[in-house]
Amino acid sequence: MEGNSVDLIYLDPPFNSNRAYNIIYGDDIQSTAFEDTWYWGPHCDEYLEELRKGDKTSAQTYDILHALISALGKIQLCAYLVNMGIRLIEMRRVLKNTGSIYLHCDPTASHYIKILMDCIFGQKNFRREIIWNTQNASGFKAGANNWIRDHDTILFYRASSKTLFKKQYKDYSDITLAMFRNKDKDGRLYYDRNDGRRDYLDERKGVALTSVWSDIGVLQGSAKQYLGYPTQKPIELLDRIVQASSKKGDLVLDPFCGCGTTIAAAEKHGRQWIGIDITCSATAAIRERFRRQKLDIWGKIEEIGMPKSPKEVKETMIDVHPSLRARKEFEKFCVITVKGLPNDKMGADGGIDGVIQLKEGKRAIISVKSGKVSVKDVRELKGILKNSQPIGIFITYEPPTRDMTAFVKEAGIYQGDDDLLDKDDSRTIPILQIFSQQDLFDGKRPILPQ
Repeated sequence: MEGNSVDLIYLDPPFNSNRAYNIIYGDDIQSTAFEDTWYWGPHCDEYLEELRKGDKTSAQTYDILHALISALGKIQLCAYLVNMGIRLIEMRRVLKNTGSIYLHCDPTASHYIKILMDCIFGQKNFRREIIWNTQNASGFKAGANNWIRDHDTILFYRASSKTLFKKQYKDYSDITLAMFRNKDKDGRLYYDRNDGRRDYLDERKGVALTSVWSDIGVLQGSAKQYLGYPTQKPIELLDRIVQASSKKGDLVLDPFCGCGTTIAAAEKHGRQWIGIDITCSATAAIRERFRRQKLDIWGKIEEIGMPKSPKEVKETMIDVHPSLRARKEFEKFCVITVKGLPNDKMGADGGIDGVIQLKEGKRAIISVKSGKVSVKDVRELKGILKNSQPIGIFITYEPPTRDMTAFVKEAGIYQGDDDLLDKDDSRTIPILQIFSQQDLFDGKRPILPQ
């Protein structure tokens, strides 16, 4: 990314919570979104050396981190701070001199991160510590033997004194509105101040917001915008930030975009945007968000970093990291390619690696294999099919064998029923459908009820 190119950065990075987080698509479908567990490894030493050899700001960041490591040791917290430090340096490089950055965190490490940001963005450019009162303590944490934490912290920095900021307002209370009970000859509401001046209601914008935000609650699972993504923030929170610190046409960056709340707010308010994440689960969640919002823009979005050929899939997901976690990322990649939702219940997925939601609660189920396959695997998929899961999709990295192809043909055609198959849909829909990795890159996709 070019330097001095971004108008607004919002990031909600991992908080060093030492937890794994799942995205929940339903009672029986879930996928690992990310793991907020940090450890000291060779990459931390490499990052430190890169900082030490960098420019003045980079070297000063190294000094701060080196001092913390000397005092605390090479613990998880310091590994987290090193990873954040090298990324904040890069964010400062791409941020315009007129830009702003909002870093969302919690008390786990916010005091350490503020020291890093004071160094990287300049202590004089610190604008506010925003306290977001999440209002979720009584319902979820009342049993804690401690003062109940009920807020997150958002650190707001500008790049320079030329930074754009548009003050935000909320509506007046009923008590305040009751003060404007007089009308002039033009019908305008007003009240007379003690100093003799007259205040008109239509000349006021509302109550200017402070740095404590208590009017936006944490996102509940029953909310329409909820995608099941852990740590998902309400769109109202990002609406406020996007409107306050950017204008139409500006470029908004979220380098930890997760399920895409920031980019959804940017799209909503006419901003350009870039979202970055490292998991296929995030991509699946963002696609689901656009689908729910009926935003037909996915084909217009440029995806950078996703494999573009079976060879790249093999190099980046199968051969390089021969682990269960890497295999799961390969499965997720295949599932979202056919517009499905990944299932990542480790060791308990019942052969279901993903689903495609159809009408009336019915699903097409997806099974993905990265290694050697045989007709036995397709038979197992056929055995999983139920009334609510009438269609099976089998995806294999290698081309299917002749026996597998024959078994799929013998499985028959989906006859459908009135609730699932439209009466004017005359297509032939196989009960079992099989795709190689090359098929997917060639653009072949499942045939499903509309």
